[in-house]
Amino acid sequence: MTEFPLTGKVAIITGASRGIGRAIALRLAQAGAKVTVSSRKLENVEKVAEEVRAAGGEALAVQAHVGYADQVEAMVERTVETFGRVDIAVNNAATNPHFGPILTADEGQWDKILDTNLKSVFRVAKAVAPHMRAQGGGKIINIGSIAGLRPSPAMGIYSVSKAGVIMLTQVLALELAPDNIQVNAIAPGVIKTRFSQILWQTPQLAEPILKGTPLGRFGEPEDVAGLALFLASPASDYVTGAVFVVDGGMNVASALG
Repeated sequence: MTEFPLTGKVAIITGASRGIGRAIALRLAQAGAKVTVSSRKLENVEKVAEEVRAAGGEALAVQAHVGYADQVEAMVERTVETFGRVDIAVNNAATNPHFGPILTADEGQWDKILDTNLKSVFRVAKAVAPHMRAQGGGKIINIGSIAGLRPSPAMGIYSVSKAGVIMLTQVLALELAPDNIQVNAIAPGVIKTRFSQILWQTPQLAEPILKGTPLGRFGEPEDVAGLALFLASPASDYVTGAVFVVDGGMNVASALG
């Protein structure tokens, strides 16, 4: 961890109760960061905070629904009150209540997916940017998806929302660069989490995905966490507006048809 030290830094991770968010929280804490872990249910995220503390780190568990600006703002304020600052924000919270042809979706599903997956990134950035600006800089890491780079079958609204996350990342990178705030995105492929279990547990879906993945396996949350650590650390100070694909080679393999 000495290559990417985060001693003295404070990180907020949304959607941190399990999967990618949990893995990122643990990895940043291992590197020395104090972490605020949030999710809609306090009891779920408190378990992650306890894992961090058991390993010798400092953690604050906060109940926050990223669909509500007041809860996002309260999460950031509690972080600053507890730890004195905020250096890193990881936007990981996401949802996907619709699976199937996009024209079968209803307005409510559109609203929920865009509000949780896309507008939440805006809400968190708006809440943390003043603190980062005042302290001389910071890092915002947005978890996108390869579904935001190319259409994902039966996940059309999700794809649109993640494409929006990528564009929002680039817009924020431009606008916040004068404040020394780097904004980057990670675009995972199929990672073995509960969120994506329909893809890796259903044989008729899993087999063609693996066939089209050069590394021949599904990703693990830790595969994403390693890259998040780099983007949270001083090693990435000259990196902003970038999208890093973590998909076992699936995206490049698609060029072969």
